[in-house]
Amino acid sequence: MHPRRPEGFDGLGYRGGGREEPGPAVRPFGGAAEMGHWVTTPPDIPGSRNLHWGEKTPPYGAGTPLGAAGLNEEPGLGAGGPGAEQLNRFAGFGIGLASLFTENVLAHPCIVLRRQCQVNYHARNYHLTPFTIVNIMYSINKTQGPRALWKGMGSTFIVQGITLGTEGIVSEFTPLPRELSHKWNLKQIGGHLLLKGLTHVIAMPFYSASLIETVQSEIIRDNPGILDCVKEGIGRVVGMGVPHSKRLLPLMVLIFPTALHGVLHYVISSVVQKLVLLFLKRENSHSLPTESSTSVQSMLDAYFPELIASFAASLCADVMLYPLETVLHRLHIQGTRTIIDNTDLGYEVLPINTQYEGVRDCINTIKREEGMLGFYKGFGAVVVQYTLHVAVLQLTKIIYSTLLQNVS
Repeated sequence: MHPRRPEGFDGLGYRGGGREEPGPAVRPFGGAAEMGHWVTTPPDIPGSRNLHWGEKTPPYGAGTPLGAAGLNEEPGLGAGGPGAEQLNRFAGFGIGLASLFTENVLAHPCIVLRRQCQVNYHARNYHLTPFTIVNIMYSINKTQGPRALWKGMGSTFIVQGITLGTEGIVSEFTPLPRELSHKWNLKQIGGHLLLKGLTHVIAMPFYSASLIETVQSEIIRDNPGILDCVKEGIGRVVGMGVPHSKRLLPLMVLIFPTALHGVLHYVISSVVQKLVLLFLKRENSHSLPTESSTSVQSMLDAYFPELIASFAASLCADVMLYPLETVLHRLHIQGTRTIIDNTDLGYEVLPINTQYEGVRDCINTIKREEGMLGFYKGFGAVVVQYTLHVAVLQLTKIIYSTLLQNVS
């Protein structure tokens, strides 16, 4: 429901600055203010280059040593000639795509099983370790087929698109800032966080529909259309569509926990990301390159800090907010007549028949009937998810280094 990368992230010095001025015979399209009014910055891809207005590629052979690079300067990128420079740019873009692919595609089975464990109040096995999670993944895949672990992936992309689109539209027609300026103040921060919370509230019905698609058992599940989550979300707002039970909570009850989770996730991930980037930049500035150092390490220092910071930010936010996410998912799923897989056995199905009256009642009930560890059901899936992410980042780093060494 929330984008993995906080808005307004500029890499803190890992991107180039400046912009080439147009020649005398070239007329630019309007002024900068006019461009900024009509064009919004698309979501960034970690490690990508030349994606935004105002950036340019360093000339071939140009660059400064990593230790001498300023805050808005890039390390030397052209040590390997034109062929290496072109490979550097495409490889950096590929690294970013690999990271996004891991977060949104490869990790989806972990998200599916994690959500099923969170809403399964029947479960005796809490799956707190990755070993039991892998075992139950194998059992579900064996009995229901691979589709059981990839269900609802299309709806998660739709919810992310709705969230980003809503944020852009609301910021366009309201004074709420989409990004914080360098000279921010408390009023601007408050407006920015209010925009984030309002965005999650507007996308909330579609998030509920997407959540149902990801936890509904494949055994009794029909083949949903790609836009079914949109239809179900609209139907829940207007009170039409699939019939629900009397235990279904009104959307008004879900507004506070949904907005709270979205805003806290954004704040935690933003703070952690900035801190990690500052730490990595300070470490790189202290380790001055020697004459024997190659351009490979300089390139890795240019691209990977962004990915590491993004990874650490998402991990910290997911771990810290996991209990709140468990409560949120149980409230969203209540009364929707959802049937999930038995996460203790890997086969059979179970109905969801909770009767929570709100956030406080849900917290007290989980604490009383399942213990404090009940808030962390399915936490092993988080471990598997981020272990897989680390493995992909390390693999792309090895491939990247090998390609650069072969070219140079």
